[in-house]
Amino acid sequence: MHGGVFKPALPRRAHKTNRMLKDKTHTASDLLTGYFGVKVLDLAHILAQWSEQPDKLTCTYFSPPHKAVAAQLRDWMQAAGLVAEIDAIGNATGRYASSRAGAKALIVGSHYDTVADAGRFDGRLGVLTGLVVAEYLHRIGARLPFHLDVIGFAEEEGVRFSEPYLGSAAVAGRFDERILQRSDADGVTLASLLQHDGVDLAAIRALARRPETLRGYIEIHIEQGPVLLHRGVPVGIVSAIVGTGRFQVAIHGAAGHAGTVPMALRRDAAAAAAEIVLAVEQRCAKGSTLVGTVGQLVVPGGAINVIPGTCQFSIDIRAGDDATRDAAVADVLVAIEQIAESRGVKAEIIEIGRHGAVRCAPPMQSAIAAAVSRAGIEPFHLASGAGHDAAMFAGVTDIGMLFVRCGNGGISHSPLETVTESDVDLAARILLDVLLNLD
Repeated sequence: MHGGVFKPALPRRAHKTNRMLKDKTHTASDLLTGYFGVKVLDLAHILAQWSEQPDKLTCTYFSPPHKAVAAQLRDWMQAAGLVAEIDAIGNATGRYASSRAGAKALIVGSHYDTVADAGRFDGRLGVLTGLVVAEYLHRIGARLPFHLDVIGFAEEEGVRFSEPYLGSAAVAGRFDERILQRSDADGVTLASLLQHDGVDLAAIRALARRPETLRGYIEIHIEQGPVLLHRGVPVGIVSAIVGTGRFQVAIHGAAGHAGTVPMALRRDAAAAAAEIVLAVEQRCAKGSTLVGTVGQLVVPGGAINVIPGTCQFSIDIRAGDDATRDAAVADVLVAIEQIAESRGVKAEIIEIGRHGAVRCAPPMQSAIAAAVSRAGIEPFHLASGAGHDAAMFAGVTDIGMLFVRCGNGGISHSPLETVTESDVDLAARILLDVLLNLD
């Protein structure tokens, strides 16, 4: 096991950075190239050792590996000079305090939980980038005009309880207490899970940050797509995060013998589901930012010689604005009812989540773009088709995001997910530049 004390070597050019801090403008290009990239990738590989599966990276909410990762992040934060803890919802939080009385806090965060059979960088890249940059500031004795809070959010993926953003929602003051009654695949409710660890609702409520105490929120994240890769651009400034709508659908027909029931008399649940899948695809092809996905599809207890009596599936619809998403959702729901009626089956539809599209704050986009320019890169803006913890802070404080280019065709949520050391290093230096120059 490779956990342990976080002991990065002080960059050889620290003396130059100390001088640089006295100047009016600081640039990412003045910092030691390579240092941050090496460190972030090393730490990401260490965290990947904790998994619920021996040959796959899976780290879901409040599992033993999940708690081990939180503890390691906390220990690294403390060793890096931050005041750190694991809070009531499981977030690993470290503060590099400002020297100014009454300073606000700027959060640099992302999540450390994963999907099943995940890559090593989704979410964790942002947490570790914030960590190594905070450690660097501590090493050179540079204080910021705001507190720097590095947060590894405990849950963003929504894997265990079909609800994303548990960690960031609590900090942003948007924790939906109704989800405490949600159950995982083993029938364990979120409420009972937290109670077992001695966490009560009051402790979760106390995590909420007041808007007037925040300077902003910045998240570094892999793109999870191929746009930057295809354009040959190492980083991109996120302009907006898409809105999502998620549903679970169960189609109830009639089981029957595969050989004795004529085709015209069947009430085949799977055939109805197949028609609905195509309806989702066709409707969501009508929009530049609109996408629709059926990612789960199952015939419970199905057999090769039995007409499916029940079919269950998920629907995920996303768009760059809420109106486009909601129009598509409405059309898909109508199509489901029409298809069910025409095929003589019943449709049971449960909406499991709807999150609004959000725009990143123009001042934060400008601050990031200026740092990108000073690094010698032409700023490129793009929207995020995936949800991120940053969305929870929209309307609470100014949010900004920087995407890092993915390799392997832009694949993510997969062990094939990859980034380069040089791109990560550039992203960290851009983050440091933003922190040093933000008013």
